[in-house]
Amino acid sequence: MGSAVKRLSLTAWIFIAMAAGVAIGAAAPEVGKADWMGAIANVFLRLIKSIIAPLIFGTLVYGIAGTGSVRAMGRIGLKAIIYFEVLTTIALFLGLGAVNLVQPGAGMTIEKTAADVDVPHTSPTLSGTLEHTFPSSVIDAMARGDVLQIVVFSFLFGAACAAIGVKARPVTDFCKALAEVMFRYTKYVMYLAPIGVGAAMAHTIGSHGVGVLVGLGKLVLTLYAALVIFVVVVLGAVAVIARVPLARFFRAVREPFVLAFSTASSEAALPLALENLEEMGIPKHIVAFVLPTGYSFNLDGSTLYLSLASLFVAQAAGIHMPLSQQLLMMLTLMLTSKGVAAVPRASLVILAGTLATFSLPVAGVALILGADALMDMARTSVNLLGNCMATAVVARWEGVDLQAPERKMVEIG
Repeated sequence: MGSAVKRLSLTAWIFIAMAAGVAIGAAAPEVGKADWMGAIANVFLRLIKSIIAPLIFGTLVYGIAGTGSVRAMGRIGLKAIIYFEVLTTIALFLGLGAVNLVQPGAGMTIEKTAADVDVPHTSPTLSGTLEHTFPSSVIDAMARGDVLQIVVFSFLFGAACAAIGVKARPVTDFCKALAEVMFRYTKYVMYLAPIGVGAAMAHTIGSHGVGVLVGLGKLVLTLYAALVIFVVVVLGAVAVIARVPLARFFRAVREPFVLAFSTASSEAALPLALENLEEMGIPKHIVAFVLPTGYSFNLDGSTLYLSLASLFVAQAAGIHMPLSQQLLMMLTLMLTSKGVAAVPRASLVILAGTLATFSLPVAGVALILGADALMDMARTSVNLLGNCMATAVVARWEGVDLQAPERKMVEIG
C-alpha cells in the first residue's frame, strides 16, 4: 500500500487535494474560510510569483542567443517565426472569443488577497502600455514582477548576446544554467501544489459555497471545446493548405501526443517527436531547429488557455474589461507567452504575471489550479501537436516531399 502511495503522480495528488479541499469547504465552512487556510494558499501563490522574472529572463536570453546570429537562422528561421506568430495569434483570439461567448466565470466571486497588495491598480491605455513596455530599470521590473518589461529587456539582451557571439558565451552559459535551475525550482514549488490547491479550494468553497465549482467545470469544458476547434479547424486547414499528408502525420505524432497528454509535459515527448518526424521524411536540420524553437515561440494550446483563463478571472472577479483592454491583454500575452517554458503548469507563472499587470486578483490562479491538471494535459498535448505541424509546414514550405516512402515509426515501449 505504501509503495502505491509513493507511485502517485503530482497530478493525482492535486486531484486528491482538490477533492479534500472541496470536502472540507463544504462540510466545515468555518475551517475552510479560516485566515490560516487562506494564508497557506497565499504562500503558494507567492512562490509561484517568485519564479516569473528569473525563469523568463534565463529562458528567453538563452533561447535567442543560442540560435546564433539572425543571419545564421536564415530562411528557415524567418519562415518558422512567421508561422509561429500567425498561429499563436489565431489561438489567442480563439480563446478570447470562446471565453466571451460562454462567460464561464460569470456569477463567481474572487476577491483580492494579501498576494495582490503589491500590485499597482492601473487601467492600461494604448499609449500608456506602449511607454510602459520599455523598462527604465530591469531590476525594478523584476522586483515588481512586470512580465512585459522583463520580456522586452530579455529579447534585446538576447539579441545583443547573439550579435557579440563568442565573447557573450559566459553570459549565455549563465542564462542556460539559470533556466535549468529555475526549471528545478519550479519542480520544487509544484511539490507544494497539492497543499496550495487543497487550501485554496477549501478557502474558496468555505467562503463562497459549492456554486463556484460550476464555473470551474464550465472553464474546463470551454477550454477543451476551443482546443478541439483549434486542432480540427485551424491545424486541419493548415495541413490542407500546406499539403501535409494527414495519415502519415497522424502516425508520426500519435505516440508523442499521448505521452505529452499523460505526463502534462511536452518536453517528455520531445525526443520521440524529433525521431518520428525525421522518420516521416522531414530533414534533420529542419526538425532540429523548428521543433525545439517552437517550444518557446509556438505554444498554441498554452496561448489559447492564457487568453481564456485571464478573462475567466476577470469575469469571476466581476471586473468588466472593455474590448480595448482585452486586446491590450492579448498583446501582452502574445509577448509573454513566448517565455512559457515547456514544463508542467508553467503557464500558471505567465498567467500570474499577466493578472498582476492588469490589476486582476492573482488569487484566481489558486482557484484555476484546482482544475488545472485537467486543462494542463489538454493544452500541453496541443502545444506538441502544433509544433509538430509547424515543423511539417516549414518542411513543405522548403519544398520537401513528405509523400516519399517512410521508415517504421518509433513506438513507445
